[in-house]
Amino acid sequence: MNRYMEQKWSWIDGSHGLRTTLMDTLTDADLAFNPGGQNMTLGALCREMGEIEHAYVESLKTFTQDWTYRNTEAGLDGSVARLKAWYQTMDDEMKAVVSTFSDEDLAKEVDRSGYGMPVETQLDVYLQALLIFFGKITIFLRTMNKPLPQSVVEWIG
Repeated sequence: MNRYMEQKWSWIDGSHGLRTTLMDTLTDADLAFNPGGQNMTLGALCREMGEIEHAYVESLKTFTQDWTYRNTEAGLDGSVARLKAWYQTMDDEMKAVVSTFSDEDLAKEVDRSGYGMPVETQLDVYLQALLIFFGKITIFLRTMNKPLPQSVVEWIG
């Protein structure tokens, strides 16, 4: 097992779990919520988070960051169950990929449009993307007057 899996993976795994906890509070009807202005719907926000995770999973396989992927599956952003299943597939894939890395592989660089970032740092930045998503989704939930799970209150605020 590489040092990232031993020392840091629990942060990503725990964050994936926190995302599941948040998704468990939602209904399909909730995904249509839009707080107004130029905001997207809650479902679109959740789909966007999946597209971001997809970009990170692929970057770990190809060592190139590509942000162009869009999931065009009809109705995905209107189904909590389908979003959760998609997330779980990517979570499992990311863990499988990272588990195969040696400690030396963690130092390989991911090309991020002209500058390199070591795999280990790329994973840390992915974790930050999850935290940003949590900040966004908690605003949606508060605007909807939905209670936040205690674990979210304790970790995110």
